[in-house]
Amino acid sequence: MTDALPGQAAHVFPADLIWVVTGANQGDGLGLPEDCETGDLYQLERGAEPLRLMLAPAEGGARLAAGSEFGRPGDAVSLRARHVLMAPDGDMIDVLMIVHEPESTLYALPLSPMAPRVDYTLIESLEDPGEVRLADLVCVAFTTGTMITMASGAQRPIESLGPGDRVLTRDSGPQPIRWIGKARLKALGSFAPVVIAAGTLGNEGDLIVSPHHRIFLYQRGEKRLGATAEVLVQAKHLVDGENVWRREGGYVDYYSLVFDRHEIIYAEGIPCESLMVSEKTLELLPEEIAQDLRARFPGLAHAPHFGSEAGREVLDEVARAAIFRSRDRG
Repeated sequence: MTDALPGQAAHVFPADLIWVVTGANQGDGLGLPEDCETGDLYQLERGAEPLRLMLAPAEGGARLAAGSEFGRPGDAVSLRARHVLMAPDGDMIDVLMIVHEPESTLYALPLSPMAPRVDYTLIESLEDPGEVRLADLVCVAFTTGTMITMASGAQRPIESLGPGDRVLTRDSGPQPIRWIGKARLKALGSFAPVVIAAGTLGNEGDLIVSPHHRIFLYQRGEKRLGATAEVLVQAKHLVDGENVWRREGGYVDYYSLVFDRHEIIYAEGIPCESLMVSEKTLELLPEEIAQDLRARFPGLAHAPHFGSEAGREVLDEVARAAIFRSRDRG
């Protein structure tokens, strides 16, 4: 928590609003590891409203900043634990446990959205939450070594790029990079990158991206995943354990590219999205990065790229196999 930034915002739930519906601790709210049992099923209370948490750095920890919806500015808070919950569709959700020290009140900070009245299985509880910052909430990004197609047609590793370099886009031709963001994260749980093996989607090399990064697919024929021929699919929804998998362990350097518009660019030869800038995404970015973007590009608000988004509910094993086979046929 010492790495929290001034004015950094997140949303938390009182921990007792995420409670055991089936299991050894039935009826209890989500607690610290010593009070939890793996295998218990948890639900977020129907109608649960998140509270805004604002943090400011302080010597020896972090403190509440003005704008928090509980406590007083200056109150000490501490990060005590991390839980890993599994949703019914297999997605893993990391939940950080934060204590408001003056009142010894426990709050839960899910790092991915949780839906009310859905069963989540407790998979793991860690007393040491690891090196986690609220900045880790943001990730639509490529990893070190990803080859980006430039305006000239040349391929360059993403870490060699800078603002002003011209990249080939699908819809707007050559476009200059306006901004590049970089973050080093521990490659665990929700932050572990997704590896799309070379050739799976026609990619020339392994494409390694953040789980929420969307891949652009153009579908031919009547059997489509979405309402349009153009569809965006989050990398995590392509995971099948053979062609596409999560790579955990160590650290990962993530790079995000911003253009004047939300663009489709080419990474390892296949189309992927750039970072979409909007008030919604700016609210999730670390405050220092969000302020930098607002100052550099006042009024910049990207319209999302046209196309459907295919979620996990339509990407079953058969659909994923069909996507991979269609790319094999070229």
